Amino acid sequence: MMRILQRRKQKKQMTQKKTRKTTKKRKKNLYFTQEHEDAIIQYSKSNCIRERTELYVRWIQPAFNEMVDKIVFTYKFTNLPNCESLRDECKIWLMTILDKYDPSKGSKAFSYFSVITKNWFIHKVKRQQKRNLREIDYENISKNYEEEFLSTNDSYLTNREHDEFWQNFYNELNSWDTSSMKENDLKVYKAITILFESKDEIEIFNKKAIYLYLREITGLNTKQIVNSLKKFRKRYYLFKVDWESGSL
Repeated sequence: MMRILQRRKQKKQMTQKKTRKTTKKRKKNLYFTQEHEDAIIQYSKSNCIRERTELYVRWIQPAFNEMVDKIVFTYKFTNLPNCESLRDECKIWLMTILDKYDPSKGSKAFSYFSVITKNWFIHKVKRQQKRNLREIDYENISKNYEEEFLSTNDSYLTNREHDEFWQNFYNELNSWDTSSMKENDLKVYKAITILFESKDEIEIFNKKAIYLYLREITGLNTKQIVNSLKKFRKRYYLFKVDWESGSL
């Protein structure tokens, strides 16, 4: 009888140890802990720019990055067009509304920001659905038509047209007047020309990689780069329209 009781006691102790280990492992995997909560509360109270910057870089930004990525995958927002750029946009947006969080209202920072992040993406989904209903994507129709009726397996021709387009755009880029550009715009402009000139030496797999290269070259943050790229994007689209219409 004593042996049975001892065995039961040993099993219970082993189970408790496993539970403790599992709990410890789970705690290590948490990306939005009480420390992150405290950092956000301190950020909202502080008027010191240096302290706010340190809190954001060390605690808040990593938590926001992880939170946004998890919400995107959990709720399958990955189906949205330009999902990568939307994620970056959302992370920047969260930074701009940090001041709106009021801990005195009782809600946890994690709950507050995760809910508004989810709602932000839901809003993007609804906007995309409205666009799909209102607009006809002529570009896709044209592409599908070409694939079905005009398809040729001449990859050499396709690659040559692709190379010619980007070479001509690079020439266009070099013709832009930089004398009136603002400091950040000029930094981004020069970084883009460097990427063009080094395209055979570097590997760019997606839009996120481009942002990483631009951040590294310019020393600017994503928000500053996005603001400059918006100005350049208009000129790029004008060039693309002229190219496709045969005006160039």
